[in-house]
Amino acid sequence: MGAYDPHPARGRLTTAAPGREAARGHPGGIRCRSRYAGGVAVVDVSEELKSLSSTMESIEAVLDLDKLRAEIAVLEEQAAAPSLWDNPDEAQKITSKLSHLQAEVRKADALRGRIDDLGVLFEMAEEEDDPDTRAEAEAELASVKKALDEMEVRTLLSGEYDSREALVNIRAEAGGVDAADFAEKLQRMYLRWAEQHGYKTEIYETSYAEEAGIKSTTFAVQVPYAYGTLSVEQGTHRLVRISPFDNQGRRQTSFAGVEVLPVVEQSDHVEIDESELRIDVYRSSGPGGQGVNTTDSAVRITHLPTGIVVSCQNERSQIQNKATAMNVLQAKLLERRRQEEQAKMDALKGDGGNSWGNQMRSYVLHPYQMVKDLRNNFEVGNPEAVFNGEIDGFLEAGIRWRKQQEK
Repeated sequence: MGAYDPHPARGRLTTAAPGREAARGHPGGIRCRSRYAGGVAVVDVSEELKSLSSTMESIEAVLDLDKLRAEIAVLEEQAAAPSLWDNPDEAQKITSKLSHLQAEVRKADALRGRIDDLGVLFEMAEEEDDPDTRAEAEAELASVKKALDEMEVRTLLSGEYDSREALVNIRAEAGGVDAADFAEKLQRMYLRWAEQHGYKTEIYETSYAEEAGIKSTTFAVQVPYAYGTLSVEQGTHRLVRISPFDNQGRRQTSFAGVEVLPVVEQSDHVEIDESELRIDVYRSSGPGGQGVNTTDSAVRITHLPTGIVVSCQNERSQIQNKATAMNVLQAKLLERRRQEEQAKMDALKGDGGNSWGNQMRSYVLHPYQMVKDLRNNFEVGNPEAVFNGEIDGFLEAGIRWRKQQEK
């Protein structure tokens, strides 16, 4: 993926005569009359339409739609092979990637069409002097701007691992039972976000706390670019509220840590010496200690040189749980290697390292209601909506902020 230019060149589009054929150039001098009490405001939208089209051209160049269409053709040929499902795992990867790329191209083509049609819609409003058509055009303009902003963020995901699926680890930190409850709220928040977008998820392991909530959890978000999108969530999250577990109704501050890892691929060459592993098996369990399996199928793996511990209990087979746990361990070791390389680069640059991942968001439920990103100051006043998965605004702001920090 190429580098994204946040300020695309202006004036590359020539002014054309009115008409649908000239939509991409956007007719010059389109004026929109917005009625208000006391008069009529006349706004020239031609420059705004030219700017939208220019931004879309930059996005199309970064996405490289011709390359995506070529990839789709190859994947379609692979998906049509009679032997496709002889290897179900590989078949799933092919069909999933094909579906994602097709959706990417459809989204870009549809947005280009909407931008091209905006000029015609505004012309119709002026020619007919119709307030309803004018309102429709203005509403479509606002909608296109929002869709363009969302696609623009997608082009900012150009890191080495950004296109990967993601592994998310959440752990309760300081705050006792409130922290465990907070960790469970965060797990639900991310799973709801993925569900709302139609992304497949799989929970690998959850360790439940004794009184309420969870000690830790690991789950996968199985969609391309999940890592690039969710990696801005990494860090310490803080919750301030009146504790429902305090019989005196005191305000409690609790913390939970979020770690986001890219899913390891065969090309990553993460080698693990079996002699450096300690593997323990135990019985899977659910909330309240209720057994979900009658055999010791859950697996915990400790990487002795680093002290990294991973576990998996979602499968009924010990062999499957071990394989999944090994994948998580590889992802953690890959991230460790990436951080070590980044630390070397930071040392060379003399900036003392990048600590943005710590204390990254505050969720305040008392004495006022506010969720605020402490890095870029993006905030919303509806914590309930955020906990229900409405985090796209935070993700977009985080991705844009990260890109600025890289400059």
